[in-house]
Amino acid sequence: MQSLPGHTMQVEVFKTNVRTRKKADMVASHIKSILPAGKINFDLEDRDRILRIEAREIHVQPIVNLLLNLGFTCIPLE
Repeated sequence: MQSLPGHTMQVEVFKTNVRTRKKADMVASHIKSILPAGKINFDLEDRDRILRIEAREIHVQPIVNLLLNLGFTCIPLE
C-alpha cells in the first residue's frame, strides 16, 4: 500500500472468536467509534477469525478491551 510521506499506516492483526458477519459488522461499528478513519475487516473463513485493523495510530489494549466487553476473545498476533 502506498502512503503519503509522514502518513505511515499501522496494521494490527487479532485472533478472535467472532463467528458471524452480523456480529463482525457490530464489532466493526464499535471499533469505528474509537478509530473513525481506520480500515477494519474480518476474515471469518480463517480458523482464527482474523480481525485486521489499519489506521494511522492503533492502541492494541483498548481494542482488546472493547472486544472483551462485547463478549469476544481478542488476541493480538505478531
